[in-house]
This record gives sequence, C-alpha cells and structure tokens, in this order.
Amino acid sequence: MPDHIHCLFLLNPTKSIAEIIKQIKGTSSHYVNQNNLIAEKFAWQTGYAAYSVSESGVDKVYEYIKNQKKRHQKKTFEQEYDDFIKLHGFDTNH
Repeated sequence: MPDHIHCLFLLNPTKSIAEIIKQIKGTSSHYVNQNNLIAEKFAWQTGYAAYSVSESGVDKVYEYIKNQKKRHQKKTFEQEYDDFIKLHGFDTNH
C-alpha cells in the first residue's frame, strides 16, 4: 500500500516491539534513500501500531495482509482502522 504496511512476524523474546520497529523503519528508509527509489527523501511517520496474534489466528492475519490491496479498494485504511478499533473495543483516548 502506498501509505502503510502490515508486518506479521514472530517476536524474539529478547527484543522489544519498539526495537524491531526501529530496525524495520531505519533499514527500509536507508535502502529507499540510498537507492533513490523515490524522488523525494523517504521517512516514516513517528508512530506505529502493534497487535499480538495467537498462534490460532496467524493464518487469518496472513490472509488479511495478503489481500489488503483488494480490501483497500473497498475501504480506506482509516475506515478499516476505525472499524477494527470499534470491533475490538479499544479505547483510543489513552
């Protein structure tokens, strides 16, 4: 997608999510900028969201990620995110 990514990975118990996201953002930004893949300088936004997935849900999440392009033709990322937050009862005010 042009404005976000989804990653599904097994988290090493010796690493924090923040460390992994920092590595993903840093390495990918460096690669994009070193290889001039876009005209302007590439940089990630400041924030990110992370969710844990039980082993029984991995296949469902994998299929979701695999089909996100098709899914985003029907809903924007923002609409889908809002639906996700409501479905799972997350409080975004904190």
